[in-house]
Amino acid sequence: MTLMASADELAVPPSWAASPEVLVAELYRAESANLVRLARFFVDDRNAAEDLVQEAFIRLARTAGRIRDVERAPAYLRSIVLNLARDHNRRGLVSLRHQPAADPTPPSVEEEIGVQEDQRRVIEALRALPKRQRDCLVLRYYLELTVGEIASDLGLSVNSVKTHLQRGLRSLETRLGEDS
Repeated sequence: MTLMASADELAVPPSWAASPEVLVAELYRAESANLVRLARFFVDDRNAAEDLVQEAFIRLARTAGRIRDVERAPAYLRSIVLNLARDHNRRGLVSLRHQPAADPTPPSVEEEIGVQEDQRRVIEALRALPKRQRDCLVLRYYLELTVGEIASDLGLSVNSVKTHLQRGLRSLETRLGEDS
């Protein structure tokens, strides 16, 4: 385990090194709310997003003892959530063909207040993008990861991430410009 100390704080809290259980618990406290918001970019239902994040933590807990570099644990967790969201959407498309339409649940007050019409348009435009462009844009501009961190999270080269970001931004500009 490598701890890199900056002038103000350690990059990784020292408690994470104590045990895999502590690592998962601390990650849950630090990352769960952001991960639910991240999952919401990819799935329509808040409950589904929460379920995906819960499943991601279950999977992380199963493998936490094998994590050698705890600094990479949040990135590993984000990649689990992204993969689960993709799988959820694939399964959802198949199951929609075989189920009657569900009775829609009204959005919570928190969601109504938090999501403005402009934000909805952006989210819809993001969902229409190819998955790599969408993943790169959400990680870059929502979670504010660096290009290098995105490349590492998604297993892409830095140049591929830059290309996906440029193409995604152009597509968003076109899509959102058409809606105006």
